[in-house]
Amino acid sequence: MDKKKNISMAVIKRLPKYHRYLQELLRNDVDRISSKELGEKIGFTASQIRQDLNCFGDFGQQGYGYNVKDLYNQISIILGLNKEYKGVILGAGNIGQAIANYSRFVQVGLDIVAIFDANPKLVGMRIRDIEIQDIDNLRSYLKENSVDIGIICVPRINAQKVSDLLVENGVTGIWNFAPVDLVVPEDVTVENVHLSESLLTLIYLLNDKEESKEESK
Repeated sequence: MDKKKNISMAVIKRLPKYHRYLQELLRNDVDRISSKELGEKIGFTASQIRQDLNCFGDFGQQGYGYNVKDLYNQISIILGLNKEYKGVILGAGNIGQAIANYSRFVQVGLDIVAIFDANPKLVGMRIRDIEIQDIDNLRSYLKENSVDIGIICVPRINAQKVSDLLVENGVTGIWNFAPVDLVVPEDVTVENVHLSESLLTLIYLLNDKEESKEESK
């Protein structure tokens, strides 16, 4: 357990990529793969893969490599995909609707059970058979229902208020799409998805490449 606590966030962030590539290998009926072959597919070195996986246990055999199905199942368990989570979406605008319509969440154990919005034009509409409720009903809903993850898609000005309401009512996981850093207690986990920051990173990298080309002329 202590060993697991010392795992870096960089390693944790790579686990979903391993999971995705292993799933693809299973679809292609690949039974086993070496760290070198897996690295070539993912873009990591064989050493990096071995170091990452060794953080969680001994999965490969020297001279044999990794059993793809076993490794996929083990990483699924490490990621917590053997459990089920109930999530609510706060904000039924473009991002909220896109998330509500994404069917793959069911495959990873996330069940979207409710959607809330402040816009009276949206309240009463249904997305994938889930009726959009008035945001004023959120507090009573959280008191009556167990929710693991709150998915925040509201404007930044309202994000902290919504976050506080989630935390007050026992929600310990927040997936934040609002462009603001939330203040939460230590026992609450937040994963930020700041689309504008991701876009700015892309623009920087594009400009950096262009400048490098100009300098090399």
